[in-house]
Amino acid sequence: MRISLRFILPLGIALAAIAYAVVPLVDRLTLQWFVRDLDTRSESIASAVQEPLAELVTRAGAKQKVQRYFDRLVQDQRIFALGYCDSRGVLVHSTYAFPKAVRCSGGGAPPARNRVVELAHGPIHVSAVPLSFEGEALGELVIVHDMSFVQRRSEDTKKYIFYLFAAIAAVVALITVVIAEVSWRGWVAGLKRVISGEALLGSRGGLKVTAELRPIARDLQALVRDLEAERRTRDEGQTSWGPEALRRILREDLKGDEVLIVSNREPYLHMRRKDNVIEIQRPASGLVTALEPVMRACSGTWIAHGAGSADRDTVDKHDHVMVPPERPAYRIRRVWLSKEEEQGYYFGFANEGLWPLCHIAHARPVFRAEDWAHYQAVNRRFADVVVDEARTEDPIVLVQDYHFALLPRLVHARLPNATVIAFWHIPWPNPEAFGILPWREEVLDGLLGSSILGFHTQFHCNNFFDTVDRFLEARVDRETFTISYGGDPTEVRRYPISIEWPPAALAAQPPVEACRRNVRERFGLPAEARIGIGVDRLDYTKGILERFMAIERLLELEPHWIGRFVFVQAAAPSRSSIDEYQNLEAKVRVLAQRINHRFGRPGYEPIALRLEHHDAARVYELYRAADFCCVSSLHDGMNLVAKEFVAARDDEQGVLILSQFTGAARELAEALIINPYDLEQSAAAMHLALGMPVEEQRVRMRSMRNLVQEFNVYRWAGRMLMDASRMRHRRRVVSRARSARLLSARQ
Repeated sequence: MRISLRFILPLGIALAAIAYAVVPLVDRLTLQWFVRDLDTRSESIASAVQEPLAELVTRAGAKQKVQRYFDRLVQDQRIFALGYCDSRGVLVHSTYAFPKAVRCSGGGAPPARNRVVELAHGPIHVSAVPLSFEGEALGELVIVHDMSFVQRRSEDTKKYIFYLFAAIAAVVALITVVIAEVSWRGWVAGLKRVISGEALLGSRGGLKVTAELRPIARDLQALVRDLEAERRTRDEGQTSWGPEALRRILREDLKGDEVLIVSNREPYLHMRRKDNVIEIQRPASGLVTALEPVMRACSGTWIAHGAGSADRDTVDKHDHVMVPPERPAYRIRRVWLSKEEEQGYYFGFANEGLWPLCHIAHARPVFRAEDWAHYQAVNRRFADVVVDEARTEDPIVLVQDYHFALLPRLVHARLPNATVIAFWHIPWPNPEAFGILPWREEVLDGLLGSSILGFHTQFHCNNFFDTVDRFLEARVDRETFTISYGGDPTEVRRYPISIEWPPAALAAQPPVEACRRNVRERFGLPAEARIGIGVDRLDYTKGILERFMAIERLLELEPHWIGRFVFVQAAAPSRSSIDEYQNLEAKVRVLAQRINHRFGRPGYEPIALRLEHHDAARVYELYRAADFCCVSSLHDGMNLVAKEFVAARDDEQGVLILSQFTGAARELAEALIINPYDLEQSAAAMHLALGMPVEEQRVRMRSMRNLVQEFNVYRWAGRMLMDASRMRHRRRVVSRARSARLLSARQ
């Protein structure tokens, strides 16, 4: 042992000295790398805004327009401030936060081009780019970037280097102790087996060293795995999120743990046509759009209600079917419901009760005791199927939406080691509204059986905290975002849902001009007509009536668009057995007919209404053909149509008109944000979209596309799975500690 200490002490001192020398070097290289990155970024920004800014500053009386243009640009989270200096070196335009320490190149200060300036709150990066118009020098565009993120990254880098050298020291120290304690022959044999990987896999050959090295190797593996998982969690923004990233999380962080998804709607329906041919349909559902690519990456099991007319004819004896049909990657487990169960659980309690309760859209919720009984029974049925499908005692179960509010608690009671992640795809109301529900305590208790409960926005999370605070005796910790109620705590998190990138349906699409030509021919539109589109389920929360009334107001205020503008509304019929939806369909048809009668003429109707199912290829063709897409939801969780439209426009053209009452409005700030109840504002937004310059469309669309690409559905699912991994690891640590205490107490 004394020999070991003589070796370990100098080794520790040497490693500390190396770390002391390496950290400043890495810090300096990191700073240089980020400065070069900001130089390149500044040049890209200047190149993008050069032409529109030059036109604005040369136009008389355009000061307010320049200010608004600058205010839109600084919404980027890293741009700190913008300024424009004229050819005399005078600062003419600047944003509110423009630092006084930064001056124009002609103002007596040293040139501002590409330098780092230290301010009281931290360093900033300043770039001054010459601005010209038609060969004439106009001045400089001064771009100021916030560099506080560099300090944060630097601190993380130092921490990881410290961890690295600590791990190296620990590994070398442990190996040294082993050398001192075991015989030379046993050490050599054990080392050979460690190098070959056999020591980590189990006893083979009867060597005693295996048993001695295995606990050390296991501890080192756990340490490295934990450090790697923490690094990935902290460095989430640097991950390239796609199917492979999800597979890596499952393989490395979750060790191949099985994933089960539970939803009412299945991703593929088998329908029997009148000619007795079975065809496959994809339902018009944002939930399916988001989750289907995730399941293709995870290769798990999707448990759903089998609602297709030929679903029973296409499953095996265990009610399974492999999908997608063209390239099977995962399986669906279909659950069969009677007509009475479907009517009570789905159409009754879920869609006549919970749906209008959570969507503040002026439809009165209806609650019946018999519907609640069916809802409870169906949730129990699905819990039985989850237990039946689980191959292990601790699967990851992703429970989707308001159809299964009771399921998390039911699964947790049967599989206490399972990690249940419930995601609520629709808004969560305030406590006053939720208090209408007769069985509010039971619904909250069911959801709090989840390990993790997710919502689209922080606003909905806060509403849930307030609701639990109001109606349950629970401990609500808003600092750690957890709720403790009747057992293990539930983490309540914000996970903004998105779509896959790039969308699979986009791959087979022809160029934009061809899409526009095809849409005009299919809908019989005039050759030069400008096209607006709406793509929705036929639902009273989508604001279709308000959208049509805004079109009517547009044609009243701007009659020159009559004959030159057509709005194509694709609306898939939904829940047609419910009176509210039947009434809505009738109102939509009548309003469209009235507007067409008022403003139409032979060969022209301003609204082309199609109340039918459109597959993904047709929908993306509409997106690419449109001059603008209108999403006018009166209340929505996220609304993925907005993100699909952005993803479809690889030509960086088209305008998104987006309701302020959607979750997407909190992310896609470059859209034209409207209040759909304000018809004047909505009509003005349509007029602005139809006349928006090509370059402004490009700037807006490029920014939104970058966001949708970065925050795609794989990142959404990956964040939940990483949180699940972290939670499962914490439980294992607690379990080991508890076992160790029990063993110590017995001894």
